[in-house]
Amino acid sequence: MAGRDFEGAVVLVTGASTGLGRAIAVETAERGAATVVINYASSEAEAQETARLAQAAGARGVVVKGDVANDEDCRRIAAAAAPYGRVDALFNNAGVTKFANDHAALDAVSADDFLRIYAVNVVGAYQMIRAARSLLESAPAPGAVVNTSSIAGVMGIGSSVPYAASKGALITMTISLARALAPKIRVNAICPGYIDTPWFGRGMPPDRLDRLREAVVASTPLNVASTAEDIAAAAVFLGSPASRHITGETLMADAGTHLGYAPLGMR
Repeated sequence: MAGRDFEGAVVLVTGASTGLGRAIAVETAERGAATVVINYASSEAEAQETARLAQAAGARGVVVKGDVANDEDCRRIAAAAAPYGRVDALFNNAGVTKFANDHAALDAVSADDFLRIYAVNVVGAYQMIRAARSLLESAPAPGAVVNTSSIAGVMGIGSSVPYAASKGALITMTISLARALAPKIRVNAICPGYIDTPWFGRGMPPDRLDRLREAVVASTPLNVASTAEDIAAAAVFLGSPASRHITGETLMADAGTHLGYAPLGMR
C-alpha cells in the first residue's frame, strides 16, 4: 500500500464493473480518492457492487452506463466527473475480445470482429481521452491517463489476432498522445499477462481454465497467476503522483511472462 497518495482525487475508470477495473477503482479509493466514477457497459448490479466497495473505502462512487465505442457515451461518462471540477486519473480499462486462440485459423475472425474490438479497445480509449481532456487539464498536477493494453499487444499472442493487434495499436496511440498532450496530461500504458479473473474463462471450459492456470504458474518466472489486485497496484502507480515524471511508457506487469519470448533478431 502506498498510503494516501490519491487524497482528494477524482478518478474515472472505464470497464469497472468487475476484474481489473473494479480492483483499480477500489485501490484508488483505499488510497484516498474522494470520487471514483465507475463506468460499465452491461452489468449494473456488478458496477453498483464496485461502487459499494469504493464507498466502503471512503470514496464517493458514481456509476455511469456507457459503451466507450460510442462517442456520445464517452462524453456522458466524462460528464459524470464534471461536477467535481477535474479528473486526476483516467483509467481506460474497458476492453473486449473474440476468442479465437488458434491464430492460424484465419476464418475464425471476421472484419466485423476486428471493427468491434478496435472500436472498444482503441477508438474507445481515444474518445474517452478526448471527452475528459479539459477535466484532466484542470487537475492541479498533470492529469494521468493509464491505458490497459496487454502482453498480447507486444508479443502477438493472446485470445485472438484482432485482440493482439488492437492492444498493439493502443500502445502506439499511448506514445502519440503522450507526446501530443504534454505537459498538461501524462499518458502511459500497462501490459498485463494472464489475470486470474472470470474474463479469462469466458472462452474455455472450467477444466481447460484450470490447466491454463497451472501452466501459467509453472511457466512464468515469478511462478504466479496474477490477480486483478496484483495488476491494479501497477496500474494505479502509473496514475499516481509517484509516476509524475513518467509519460509515454509501457509497463509490462505480467509476472515476467514476456521474458520467455526471445526478440525476433535472436531466433
